Amino acid sequence: MPDPLSQPKADSFAALRYKDFRSYLGMRFFFTLAYQMQTTVLGFYIYQMTHSKVAIAFIGLSEALPAVGIALYGGYIADKYEKRKMLLMIYIGVLISSLVIFIVTLKNMSGYISTGWIIPTMYAMIFCNGIARAFYGPATFIVYTKSVPRDVYPNASTWSSTGWQIASILGPMLAGFSYAFADKIIPGLSGMTATFSIILISLVIALVLVYRLKKYPAVFVAKESIKKSLSAGLHFVFNNKMLLYAMSLDLFSVFFGGVVALLPVFALDILKVGAEGLGVMRMASSLGAALTMIIMVKYSPMGKPWRNLLIAVAGFGCSIIAFGLSTSFYLSLIFLFAQGAFDSVSVIIRSTLMQLLVPDEMRGRVSAVSSMFIGSSNEIGDFESGMAAKLLNTIPAVLFGGSMTLMIVTFTYFKTKSLLPLKLKDIHVPKENAEKKEELES
Repeated sequence: MPDPLSQPKADSFAALRYKDFRSYLGMRFFFTLAYQMQTTVLGFYIYQMTHSKVAIAFIGLSEALPAVGIALYGGYIADKYEKRKMLLMIYIGVLISSLVIFIVTLKNMSGYISTGWIIPTMYAMIFCNGIARAFYGPATFIVYTKSVPRDVYPNASTWSSTGWQIASILGPMLAGFSYAFADKIIPGLSGMTATFSIILISLVIALVLVYRLKKYPAVFVAKESIKKSLSAGLHFVFNNKMLLYAMSLDLFSVFFGGVVALLPVFALDILKVGAEGLGVMRMASSLGAALTMIIMVKYSPMGKPWRNLLIAVAGFGCSIIAFGLSTSFYLSLIFLFAQGAFDSVSVIIRSTLMQLLVPDEMRGRVSAVSSMFIGSSNEIGDFESGMAAKLLNTIPAVLFGGSMTLMIVTFTYFKTKSLLPLKLKDIHVPKENAEKKEELES
């Protein structure tokens, strides 16, 4: 019997030994930091100016429409063209959009730009960011999968998820506090100017890291029509029961159960904790997700992935209902923490299933389909939340959303009973992904 002490230990830094993965990790961190700061401060700024829940709803709709509308084309382009060039163009576009918002919200621009044009300009720039997102998701997914060998995927996934969660924790907190306290640190400096200065610096750093990537040429080069190519991605997803229901479950649970868009209303009108309180609330969910992901490094949810996915989404719905009923700021933070924890379990299961079930030549197009289901579900959910709050009032809208999430889980449970007992070893995967499956099983 071999001595266990003589066996090679797992390398916790295996993925970081690859230059392109380090660049990918850095660019994704700074882009996520900027994105989280921007979504936090824009929602607060627009609600503070308008006190309109419908205005909040249109933030999500402005980004979701282009992101969903051209997502399939984005996946097609990602499969057919060089990814580094794509990402450079995407990041430059997002940087320009953020620069425009920075300029129109400057105090000394008030004499040149009518107040009535500020919010429409913001919506237009958010729309542009939605276009960028349609191409961003598929391109980064391919760079991620190609930046490390297959046997390093589990380690790379841990680092990638951890980096994203840390940025998601720091972004809202940094946005809330810079918006609230900028003028106290530098008299005369507006919170919006301070926050967008940090956002622009983060995007420039991300752009430099994209430039450091090597070129990633086309994976899919078959000469067929765009329509046929895009149909192949849809056909693959709709003929894979596990992928289809996983994406559908996320779409409808976040569509009804998301409360992020309404947090400015809670911060200003219900809990009365201001911009800094909004930042802490946005942070609580990401903190719950990050800590849960650390725990899942040791206790994987992939033992019975489908059963665990349904449990996680049900817990997500229950935490939304509890948040809606809470009148205490600190208790609300606990429920937001729980929401993030449950959501992280479902995210890891879904992302792992996508990596396992999708062959290399389909990754861009299937990632685009995923973006339609999952990537824009938050923004579509923001629109639903804002409109529901306008029609039902804020708290009833949150309770309605949580209850609908539980109903969706119940419906999915009865439609997918055959998947509940499946263990990872029972799931059929393409030949090229078998090595990763064995790694996860061990």
